[in-house]
Amino acid sequence: MSVTDHLSIQLYTLRSLENLDRILDTVAEAGYRYVETVGSHLDDAASVRAKLDARGLKASSSHVSLGALREKPEAVLDACRTLGFTHLFMPAVPPDQRDMEAEGWRSLGQELGRIAQRFQEQGIGLGYHNHHWELKPKDGGKTALELIFEAAEGSPLSWEADVAWLARGNVDPEEWINRYRTKITAAHVKDIAPPGQNEDQDGWADVGSGTLDWRNLWRVCRDAGAKWMVVEHDKPADPGQTTRASFKFLKNIED
Repeated sequence: MSVTDHLSIQLYTLRSLENLDRILDTVAEAGYRYVETVGSHLDDAASVRAKLDARGLKASSSHVSLGALREKPEAVLDACRTLGFTHLFMPAVPPDQRDMEAEGWRSLGQELGRIAQRFQEQGIGLGYHNHHWELKPKDGGKTALELIFEAAEGSPLSWEADVAWLARGNVDPEEWINRYRTKITAAHVKDIAPPGQNEDQDGWADVGSGTLDWRNLWRVCRDAGAKWMVVEHDKPADPGQTTRASFKFLKNIED
């Protein structure tokens, strides 16, 4: 299998283009075959599926809000089936909850574990996607991310490891990926600009042009079980350029 069999792109990267047709044209023209949708795409799954089909694209996975998981789980499951994927990830807690104390994170882990069990019974895997705030110590040195996984122990809750956010959380991405290798089903492939560069892009960089060693990290993630390697840039100055440059770098990487 080639790299492109596992390579996807999070459409959040291209949100500033606004029009989904334009976004998908840009992705397809760059060479991608898979995309990771955002939660709002689940609300119009049939239309999104038609647009993907028209361009020879497939959905690898999607993000979904905690609110949608709580309030309309059946609609979410139906959307997953319509779009034709089996990997779903909750990308973040609401901003006002990101500094929760330990009990809040334990409660979240338990809840996500229960939802993951219910979704698995319907053929859909549910995982958690990290940022850097889950790497803050909350209880006896344990981080929020550790508390989530501990509380969900015994459930099928998986992990979409955002490697660059791990680095920004001041932990060793490779160490954490190997530590939780039984949970990883996907990884976000993004890069960090050298200090002082790309400040208008919040310090992010196109994959391959930053400080992370993606030739090594790709292997680490894949060896740990990541089926999907999902390109992302949180604030690109030129989404089309980022999409193309990241694909150009990654298509020749050794899988």
